[in-house]
Parts: sequence; C-alpha cells; structure tokens
Amino acid sequence: MPQYIALLRGINVGKAKRIAMADLRALLEKLGYANVRTLLNSGNALFDAPRANAGKLARAIEAAIASRFGFAVPVVAITAAELSGIVAANPLQAVANDPSKYLVAFAADRAALGKVRPLLKQDWTPDALTIRAGAAYLWCARGVIESPLMQAFARAAGDTVTTRNWATVLKLHAAALTAKADDGGAQQKSKNDLKTMS
Repeated sequence: MPQYIALLRGINVGKAKRIAMADLRALLEKLGYANVRTLLNSGNALFDAPRANAGKLARAIEAAIASRFGFAVPVVAITAAELSGIVAANPLQAVANDPSKYLVAFAADRAALGKVRPLLKQDWTPDALTIRAGAAYLWCARGVIESPLMQAFARAAGDTVTTRNWATVLKLHAAALTAKADDGGAQQKSKNDLKTMS
C-alpha cells in the first residue's frame, strides 16, 4: 500500500485543540490505515492506506477528528513520494542555513497556493519566498515570529496551508524512508519464506 503523511494544523499549541498522539494513532487505525506512526507532538502522522486521492484522505481524517474530539482541525495529506520531491527541490538551500527559520508550507491543494503568489512580486530581503508544486518555501532570516514575510504569508494563506520547519520536514522524510526500507525487507523475507516452503 502507498505511504501517506498527514499534517494537522494548529493542534497542541495552547490549551485548546489538544490531541494526544496515542489518540491520533488510534483514530487513524480505526479508519483502517496501517503501520501508523506519529512524529513529535504537533500533529504529524505517517501511515499506509489503499491508493486514494490524498484530499479524500485528509477530509476523512478531518471528519473523524471532529466526531471524536468535537473540534475542527484542517488536515493536509500528501504521499511519501510527494514529500521526497519537496525535500529534493529545496530551492532556498543557498540562503537557508538554520532549519528552525526555514519553513515549508504544505497546501491542501495547489489552488490554495494561488492566494500567496502575489507575495512573490515583493522584495522580502533578507527573507525569501519560493513556491513550487504543492508547497511554498519560506526563509525567515530574523526568525519566524519576527518575519514580515511570514506574517504576510499567514494572512494571505489563512487555514488553507500548514507549515513545518525544515528540521521536522527532514525527520518526516527520514521516517518515511525508514518505513519503506522496513517494508521492503519484510516483502523480501516473505518471498524468501515462500521459496523455502516450496
């Protein structure tokens, strides 16, 4: 089964919208997803699911969260392959030398990034913004909180995107690769077992 990553927006920041990662894992397993793992406490989950539209998966998770916890949480779902492409692109690597100040904004759909494209016409130096298919990359030279670019981006994007810093993006990517390697090993072991039995 394909591997997906679900990114929840705005949970476990303050006292509202608290979701324990154990509860999130249980919820995803109840939806029928396999090999569910979570990363950090900010709402990052990796899982295997039958091949499906990532948008439909995100909406199913949103509905399950609303039913289980009683509040709305926007969810962005992408495939592990899409995440690999986002990491490989890394268009701001020449200037982004601190992963805590380098953000990737993941969009629920490509049209969502259209809301922030007008920001590309402005000079944000020393900050920087690049938009690629499915994601926007923001370098906040003075820090995320102090960044005029980040403030403008948040106003323009609203709740249509969710951001993760580069360190978290790399951890998600590593977790996805590890799971793929483990799955490959399991498949090879299964084939070897069949050969032994025959």
